[in-house]
Amino acid sequence: MTDTLILLCHPDFAASRANKALAEAAAALPGVAVAHLDALYPAGRIDTEAEVARLLAARRLVLQFPVQWYATPPLLKAWQDAVLTRMFYINPQTEGARIAGRPVLVAATAGNRPEAYTATGANLFPLPELLRPLQATAHRCGLAWQEPFLFFGARAATSEAIAAAATAYAGRLRGLAAA
Repeated sequence: MTDTLILLCHPDFAASRANKALAEAAAALPGVAVAHLDALYPAGRIDTEAEVARLLAARRLVLQFPVQWYATPPLLKAWQDAVLTRMFYINPQTEGARIAGRPVLVAATAGNRPEAYTATGANLFPLPELLRPLQATAHRCGLAWQEPFLFFGARAATSEAIAAAATAYAGRLRGLAAA
């Protein structure tokens, strides 16, 4: 059984600095498996059977992605539609119930500064509010929602800021595993 499964989704991972550093820091931790959905499914066709098995084998789930237009990248949404629909609507007793209560953490990067995510900022709402559909999904699936790990200003961040975020992320994952 995987202790912590990170579902990483980034449509342009090769150009990413922040998500790449976060994923590398996470992958270095014992008991952490990083599944890069874009690498696994470049054509966008989710292997639902494999993904259900991967999720059933994990004690904790992390969804890691850059926020794009106030949402997850399309492939992560497709993963949710395929996997969670099967587990919680088609097979709720034999699959969904088996992961009830497991923690789920969102690790999201945002290109803009924190000030942009305020009532008077460019994005009008705090980023945790924009992630509420994921929180509602966790609730509907019986997963234990954790306060999101957020990294702002990812696009223009210095190497030092990215390294600090990666260290903080690894610490957060260690804390999640210890809880």
